[in-house]
Amino acid sequence: MTGMRQGQGIHRNTLEKEEKKLLAPYATKSAESRGRIHPEKEHPYRTAFQRDRARIIHSTAFRRMEYKTQVFVNHEGDYYRTRLTHSLEASQVARVIAKVLGLNSDLVETITLAHDLGHTPFGHAGEDELRELMKEHGGFDHNLQSLRIVDYLEERYPDFRGLNLSYETRVGLFKHPELVKTAELLGMGTFHDFLSPSLESQVVDVADEIAYDNHDIDDGLTSGLIKEEQLEKMELWRKVKMSIKAGLIKNPEVRKYQIIRGLINLEVTDLVTQSQKQIRKYKIQKPDQAMKMEHFLIGFSPELAKQRQELRIFLKDELYRHYRVVRMSDKARRFLRALFEVYMSKPEQLPPGSQRRLKGEGAPRVICDYVAGMTDRYAQDEYKRFFEPFEKV
Repeated sequence: MTGMRQGQGIHRNTLEKEEKKLLAPYATKSAESRGRIHPEKEHPYRTAFQRDRARIIHSTAFRRMEYKTQVFVNHEGDYYRTRLTHSLEASQVARVIAKVLGLNSDLVETITLAHDLGHTPFGHAGEDELRELMKEHGGFDHNLQSLRIVDYLEERYPDFRGLNLSYETRVGLFKHPELVKTAELLGMGTFHDFLSPSLESQVVDVADEIAYDNHDIDDGLTSGLIKEEQLEKMELWRKVKMSIKAGLIKNPEVRKYQIIRGLINLEVTDLVTQSQKQIRKYKIQKPDQAMKMEHFLIGFSPELAKQRQELRIFLKDELYRHYRVVRMSDKARRFLRALFEVYMSKPEQLPPGSQRRLKGEGAPRVICDYVAGMTDRYAQDEYKRFFEPFEKV
């Protein structure tokens, strides 16, 4: 193999040269990274983005995603997706897309694994509640919270807070440029202006959609909240079901899996084809060129986008607004509001690490960080400790 002699491994410089040789000219190269907030010596056999990926996987926030809601609260069943399993599945989809498009798959995987770190317990219901509670105190957004976690809340090193990730990973967490201005106003760093995120970040955004749409269908069918007969009304579902001759598959579990597998394959194939057309159309030759575009270059064909929208509206109406999901969401919001308010009434109830930050950062932000970092299970247990009279504190 290139760059390897007997008794020696592959050096980082060799990996960086391989990137330049194998990746598309518009891909982000690790050797051209803008660096880290706190300068560090480069690793001998890992690129900057490979190093970032390892730091994310070993973080506390990454492990906590195992017990954070995707759609169904953790105790509803072990077979439903959590934020962790969703992130892993989205990462697999994103890597495939990146490889075919000649983008930096290490950076894509790194951003995908980090993109949901800032999510609250109880899914979007938790985020909605914290956004409401924090509207007079600087607001709350899970993308910005992901950056706050990797830049500040994780503690791993003696000389600085945070994971000290590369600039490209950090800015890749922003799906939209308006978040950059908000981050800068909140003192979260300085970022260069762009109209669209990097192509790698765009891949993460769309792979995230592909993963959660299809796996929410899977979980919705498993739970019984939606039925296959309802999905028959969707053009995209019918199209894939016919293409794989699903009528010949008698086992309903296998049939469901094969249809969802077919949906993902169809969407990824369409996405790659359409994205290649867009990149050629606008003659993109450098990473910065894509970031100067006023619209995403990574996306679906108009026909498939329309079919996907029909399916997404169905999920919104029939799954996310199902009375049982609404009940779970409403209960979750009450849990988080009660916890937030009890901490605000007496911040001394926070653990020592959070208490030490109160003077410098103010109670609302410290409490928000603490509550946002909770798993579903921990939030439920904490609620019991505060509000059930015979529960040990």
